[in-house]
Amino acid sequence: MAAPVTSFTGHVIDGQQIDGSGERIDVVNPATGEVIATVPAGTAADVDAAVRAANTAFRSWSETSVAERAGVIRRIAAELTARRDEVASTVTAEMGSPISFSLNVQASLPIGVSTGIADLLEGDFSFSEEIGNSLVLREPIGVVGCITPWNYPLHQIVAKVVPALAAGNTVVLKPSEITPLTAGLFMAILESAGVPAGVVNLVHGTGPVVGEALSAHPGVDMISFTGSTRAGKLVTAAAAGTVKRVALELGGKSANVILDDADLVAAVKKGVANTYINGGQTCTAWTRMIVPAAQHDEIVRLAADAAAKYTVGDPADQATRIGPMSSTAQKNRVLGYINKGIEEGATLAFGGADTSSLPSPGAYVAPTVFSNVRPEMVIAQEEIFGPVLSILPYETVDEAVEIANSTIYGLAGAVFSGDQDRALAVAKRLRTGQVSVNGGSFNPLAPFGGYKQSGNGRELGRYGIEEFTEVKSIQL
Repeated sequence: MAAPVTSFTGHVIDGQQIDGSGERIDVVNPATGEVIATVPAGTAADVDAAVRAANTAFRSWSETSVAERAGVIRRIAAELTARRDEVASTVTAEMGSPISFSLNVQASLPIGVSTGIADLLEGDFSFSEEIGNSLVLREPIGVVGCITPWNYPLHQIVAKVVPALAAGNTVVLKPSEITPLTAGLFMAILESAGVPAGVVNLVHGTGPVVGEALSAHPGVDMISFTGSTRAGKLVTAAAAGTVKRVALELGGKSANVILDDADLVAAVKKGVANTYINGGQTCTAWTRMIVPAAQHDEIVRLAADAAAKYTVGDPADQATRIGPMSSTAQKNRVLGYINKGIEEGATLAFGGADTSSLPSPGAYVAPTVFSNVRPEMVIAQEEIFGPVLSILPYETVDEAVEIANSTIYGLAGAVFSGDQDRALAVAKRLRTGQVSVNGGSFNPLAPFGGYKQSGNGRELGRYGIEEFTEVKSIQL
């Protein structure tokens, strides 16, 4: 496995690397606890410099042709492809995603997303239409502040920055301080792809300092944020003073509704796999398995058997299926929820909070299954962001839908049934932004986003491009 990139570890403002003169932030490998790099802790002044650079670059970038922008994005996709191994090793080193997952998803999904955007620009996507005597234009919104999380560090950057560029905007990016090296590598990729200086600027730092300054800055026209619902509320409040647009992709507590005519072996296997994807550190994870009461015990046995196959260990090992949590703080958060589930009376069917048999050092948590979970329990209501599955029984399909819709979230979900039409009917009743029917695969061109407190706005595909535009009507 290639060593993680360390060449771009400073801010990048107007095409120049800036180390900053203040405090540094340690980048820690969660599998070993070792500091593998440091990045500058940005300030409001750094944000201001980046915003000014983005505003200056906007004048020319917004006037480039769609064909020119498509060409740049095509080159970004090519660079992402060429550096796939480097991206994967960097993600694994700084947030602990297993290397096989980093290669197949963390480093590969951004290639598909950027290629899809280039295809749209070169295809039938249009920034204008005629409605009666009106010419309706979609124009770039201006300077976009992108605040991205640590769990899918490159995908979340690409899902925001590439569509923003496609629409003619310029960007100030604030990545998670847990995964800044991936963001630095992305900036190197943009440079190699020929993105002009100032079009994308990078400022490292914490949410309370850099995130708040970016959200409140009057020179920023839009904020696109992915992270926790709690942090999303803070971003919205900071942005309110300038009435800028805010797009939010927040937390989830997704339900996997298994109907009584489903293939239980397939439904449980896929459900457990989705729950534990990326160590459970996935906002769309199906962490609530809602099952017929008469089949509860059989499903619990199947889930426990499936969980036993998830090897916990060194994320650099190809055989590892669950690596460490992204940090010691995240490990402790997940263990706290497991203990809370036990306290509330849920049945621990597999795993638990005991880490004595897991690798040490490292922020490891065992894959865990709870059964006999009630809808009002904390583990059934709050986002855990770890490898923890809650199994909840129901008596009727109406009750299953009610349980599925009983949280503040609405990001994703699933339905399994032997009758696809029956599954589709239930899927339509779920108050959530996307639903998988019988294991339908993720589509990077379909709209992605949430209902309720899972956020607002949509990412990916043409919906992602449109999110970064203003609409103008010209009456002729």
